[in-house]
This record gives sequence, structure tokens and C-alpha cells, in this order.
Amino acid sequence: MEDLAGTWKLERISSRAYQHPADRAATAALQKVPYLDQVVRRLVALGYERALRAASLGSAVRLGQDQLPGIWVLHRQVFHSLDIERVPDLYMTQFPLANAYTIGTDKPIVVLNSELIRILDDDGRRVVLAHEAAHVHSDHVLYRTALLILLQIGSSARLPLLAGLPLLAIQYALLEWSRAAELSCDRAAAVVTRDPSAVCRALMTIAAGEAAEDLNLDAFIAQGMDYSEGGSGIERLTKLFQDLRLSHPMPVRRVRLLLDWVHEGDYDRIVRGDYLRVGQEGSARDEADAASSFYGERISAAFQQAGSSISEAGQQFGDWLKRNRAE
Repeated sequence: MEDLAGTWKLERISSRAYQHPADRAATAALQKVPYLDQVVRRLVALGYERALRAASLGSAVRLGQDQLPGIWVLHRQVFHSLDIERVPDLYMTQFPLANAYTIGTDKPIVVLNSELIRILDDDGRRVVLAHEAAHVHSDHVLYRTALLILLQIGSSARLPLLAGLPLLAIQYALLEWSRAAELSCDRAAAVVTRDPSAVCRALMTIAAGEAAEDLNLDAFIAQGMDYSEGGSGIERLTKLFQDLRLSHPMPVRRVRLLLDWVHEGDYDRIVRGDYLRVGQEGSARDEADAASSFYGERISAAFQQAGSSISEAGQQFGDWLKRNRAE
């Protein structure tokens, strides 16, 4: 196919090859919450995903060979690079915030906001599309779709079907996981584009929103290196509340963590072809690390912030599932 000519493929690459330890640990922590996966899948089965998809597609334009073909080609190329044969449909919608998202558990779709296309050049668009492709490759789509559903229906918590669910607790826990999952996809975007600086530049442009050609990438990278999760007192408390409802980590933090990973050498090893392939992954237990207990505590804290506990939420999940069994 002509639009794939000259592109490269990471044959049979496993998502574990670029997975951030925080993503692995946060995912493991979520999976230990009783019944959470069943509740998430049931929410999807009850039609909330279809409603979210319809709302997205009703105000979007599907891209392809006849609609912005240049962007469609970039989309095909990044999926090819991650050795994913099934390329999701790509849509663009008018929205004044630069963002993109992927929804759909069985048949994912990728949606780009028009502002994202406006402020990014082709290198930046490739970064964003590679990032979204990594969400598909990493099987992030179920939890991401559930999070989008909860963010959309959060103000409708009195819907009869949702009665008895600790929605805020689920939302906080999924947001904590989402912030970790984003770090894996930043790594994948760097590998797919073979240009970590392009990922940093895209994050800088999205953060600034304007005048990207006048921004200084070196200064933004230095800003990222200065950013710290430390501090004490009001500074630390401010960061905690700032992060609480965010689905993505702060852009400067993402830049710092990405460049730390590049400097550690894993990026170069993957580009050289030295990476974990599908079927070579160890068990989750084999890959346990110090981050596991840390993120276990973070997920537990997310439930506590919503006025619940994991054991109480598990009981509520179980009761809700009994009342809402599939026909």
C-alpha cells in the first residue's frame, strides 16, 4: 500500500516493551478491586458506550482518502509501526480544546478535536496519533471508555440503573490509573516517531495552545526538569488537589519522565529492535516491583477520597451486579 511505503514496523512488539511501571502497577491495583472489571463491562453492555459513541460521531467527520487524506495516512502509518493490522476509524470534531481520545471496546474509534489539528504540524499530529494507537495496542480502551462514560454521566448519578454504585469512587480510581497509562503511550509515541523531541514539542504546543513556532523547546524541557512532585505544606496539597480530577499528568511532568526513560537507554534498545515481543511476556507476578504497593495505596486512597473503601465498594459492586444481571 502506497501510504505505508517507507514506514517501519516493530514486528510483534509487546506493549510491555514500553509500558511504564506506574501503568503496570496501577492496572494491577485496579484488577484487585473486587468486581470492578465486571462492573465496567456491565456499564458498557448496558448501552452507555453506544450512547457515547453516537454523541461523538453525530458531530464529527470521518477522515479517509476523501477527507483530509494526509491525516488518514499518518493514522495508518502509526498503526502499521505498532504491527496492528486492524486500523480504527478516525474522526475529527469541532472543539476548541486540543485533545484526542479513543473509545470502543470491541471496535475502537479515534476522535481528534479540530483545535489539535489547527495548532500541530504533521510531526505533532503523528505523535498524537501514535499515542492513541498505543492505547489500543496496550488494551487501555476498556478502562478509558468506562472513564469517559463516567465523566459524561457523572451529573446523572440518579439514573435508576446506576443506583447503588459508588460512581465517584470508580471515577477517582480510573483517573488515577489513566494518569499512569498516559506515560506508557508517551513512550510508544517516541518509539513510533523515532523522535522523542517531537513528543516533547507536541506536549509543549498543546500546553501553550498558540504561537507554537515561537516557543522554545529547550526552555520547556528545562521547565520539565525543574518540575517536582516534592515540596511541602500548601505546595504539596495544591498539587494533590490539582491532579485529583485530571485524566492526564501535567505536560511538564510527562516531558521529564519521558526524557528520563530515553536517557536510561530503553528507547534506543527498542529502536534497534531489541524489545519484548508478543508471547515473551512474563506474568504480572514476575514483573512486580516497588511501584505495586505505591499504586495499590493510591487506588485505595482514590476510593477513600470518595468516602468509601475498597471492601465497601466491592460489596456495593457485587450487590449492583446481582440486581443488573444480563438478560
